[in-house]
Amino acid sequence: MTIPSTPITMYTTTWCPDCKAAKRALDSKGLPYTEVNIEEVENAAEIVMRVNGGKRSVPTLVYGDTAASLSGFSIVKMNAFLSQAGLA
Repeated sequence: MTIPSTPITMYTTTWCPDCKAAKRALDSKGLPYTEVNIEEVENAAEIVMRVNGGKRSVPTLVYGDTAASLSGFSIVKMNAFLSQAGLA
């Protein structure tokens, strides 16, 4: 596994159980991330909708040019994102 030089950006909400699961998964892998609450940070929801085809879907992870919604969280989705981002 590659530890990124810059953190993954994770777009979340406070009430999202999938967001909590994604944070636990990244923590267990020792991968750094910056959390951005789309309900509190201006323009964050627009970024999420842009990378998710108009859907306000959280958690959404972004690393470089790679973005993925992990709504309906699973380790399979997390690993697919990490692989696509070159972090697996």
